[in-house]
Amino acid sequence: MPSSYAQVYAAWQKDPSAFWAEAAKAIDWVEPPRQIFDESQGPYGRWFPDATCNTCYNAIDRHVANGRADQVAIIYDSPVTDTKRTLTYADLLAEVSALAVVLQDFGVVKGDRVIVYMPMIPEALVGMLACARIGAVHSVVFGGFAAKELATRIDDAKPKLVLTTSCGIEPGRVVAYKPLLDAAIDMASAKPDAVLVLPRPQAQAIMIEGRDHDWRGLVDAAQAQGRSAPCVTVKATDPLYILYTSGTTGIPKGVVRDNGGHMVALAWTMKNLYGIEPGEVFWSASDVGWVVGHSYIVYAPLLHGATTVVYEGKPIGTPDAGAFWRVIDEYGVVALFTAPTAFRAIRKEDPEAKFLKVHSTKTLRHLFLAGERADPDTVAWAEQVLGVPVIDHWWQTETGWAIVANPVGLGMLPVKHGSPTVPMPGYDVQIVDEAAKPVPNGQMGSIVIRLPLPPGCLPTLWQQDDRMRESYLDDFPGFYKTADAGFKDEDGYLYIMGRTDDIINVAGHRLSTGGMEEVLASHPAVAECAVIGMRDELKGEQPCGFVVLKSGVTQSPLAIEKEIVQLVRDKIGPVAAFKIAITVNRLPKTRSGKILRGTMKKIADHEEWSTPATIDDPAILDEIAAALQFKGL
Repeated sequence: MPSSYAQVYAAWQKDPSAFWAEAAKAIDWVEPPRQIFDESQGPYGRWFPDATCNTCYNAIDRHVANGRADQVAIIYDSPVTDTKRTLTYADLLAEVSALAVVLQDFGVVKGDRVIVYMPMIPEALVGMLACARIGAVHSVVFGGFAAKELATRIDDAKPKLVLTTSCGIEPGRVVAYKPLLDAAIDMASAKPDAVLVLPRPQAQAIMIEGRDHDWRGLVDAAQAQGRSAPCVTVKATDPLYILYTSGTTGIPKGVVRDNGGHMVALAWTMKNLYGIEPGEVFWSASDVGWVVGHSYIVYAPLLHGATTVVYEGKPIGTPDAGAFWRVIDEYGVVALFTAPTAFRAIRKEDPEAKFLKVHSTKTLRHLFLAGERADPDTVAWAEQVLGVPVIDHWWQTETGWAIVANPVGLGMLPVKHGSPTVPMPGYDVQIVDEAAKPVPNGQMGSIVIRLPLPPGCLPTLWQQDDRMRESYLDDFPGFYKTADAGFKDEDGYLYIMGRTDDIINVAGHRLSTGGMEEVLASHPAVAECAVIGMRDELKGEQPCGFVVLKSGVTQSPLAIEKEIVQLVRDKIGPVAAFKIAITVNRLPKTRSGKILRGTMKKIADHEEWSTPATIDDPAILDEIAAALQFKGL
């Protein structure tokens, strides 16, 4: 259908308050907003400052009341435990309201913080929603996160209570959570009053008397007694959650998400951006520990009355590279949202997509990619094997939803490989130089967003307004600094070329490592790659490319490395000074699939480095160091 994007975006530009007032009608308010935006509040202003609401009510109760009680809300699929189950909206309401009353029994009240330290199981969502129900502020910490980093988050959030489970399951191993949590609480100055532990059969938790309690037993008892907690009314500007973006050293940055603006933005995206109807199955193959999990595993699908998939597994190895196709086939998934890394992994294992012959993906309408740059080669492969549009889009933990996207619900715009397409309503995206002056189309610069940010974005950092200004607002007055670099083309399409830290300076030339990675990924033998800027005494920096080869490649790595060097010279030119390509078995990544380029650079520059807490497999860093040493670097 013809796209209405231009008209919708123009309507937002003409009258932002009227636009968001209309979008707010999708939410059931206790007290509807009369004032849409108050620029005097917070570091840059607050949305719906006079409204009151409850997020849990909008995600569950209203659907039960309006005829969706028996519709499946959550599909849980766990190949690592060979478990499948579903929860209807009525089931979810019973679980959430019972856990909520248990939290109240432990003295948790509106405004208290609760840390959720859980794997990808339905109870993680139940815990988050139970907090939202009683006005408590949840802070999800990725399950299995190291004790030291968990302790810094405990000290910053000062939780009244912690929700956890005995273990998480990774392919081939069980990760005991309770010892990590116990060690973190021992390290932390702030001590939670209580810990609720959900038992799992794969590991038994040692309980500390007086502090630790059986989650399942208490919830079952509350349900047997017919006890449940009603929804507590909160201000639209009250915090719903805190999500920490960094902070392995010093005080971590706690991104705050409010209740009202968050609901309005996410509800708008489900129909207009993702093209999802209530009752359809939407699958975000992420983790609740990350922002994508918060927004599109938990809140957005449930606010919209859709069915969400909670998948405890991997794109490959649980059991094979057909895992995603099985889930789509089995549950009738209409849209999949995942990281480009997942598809690079699938392609590496099954470049001819043989597993697709075993499963049908006929229900799938769109594949959405985000989390890191989607290289054109991976996008083209996914388009070819799936036969559906592959939509890259760009957003951040701080924004909570897409800054730049292709809004399929408004009618798809033409796809341009390498671009996540155009800004969404609410985002006035500019490309500027260091003096905050706009640069011409086609010229790379810093990507900034004119203030105010739209609903759903962070209003501030947890108890750190000054740090919010310093981190995001001071460098480009009147704008939010994304810390990403890129350019616009003549059609207004954005190209995100990487973090500003990933723009390297080679003999005075500012070059994008993202652009070089695009060239490396185009080589037919390359499954995935990463380019870093190594320190160079003469040129300042020189690019170094790491490549992982596809399964079944018979050509020698040395020959491929020479071809890659020539390919960059041919496509970018001698100015790139690209002379170093190194073949490795795998790249170091976070558990969400982001490549740890910063750590790789420190290793290459022989600087002191520490293992990031979010790394999937620490042994890979030693492999990178050995590969560099083998090359004499």
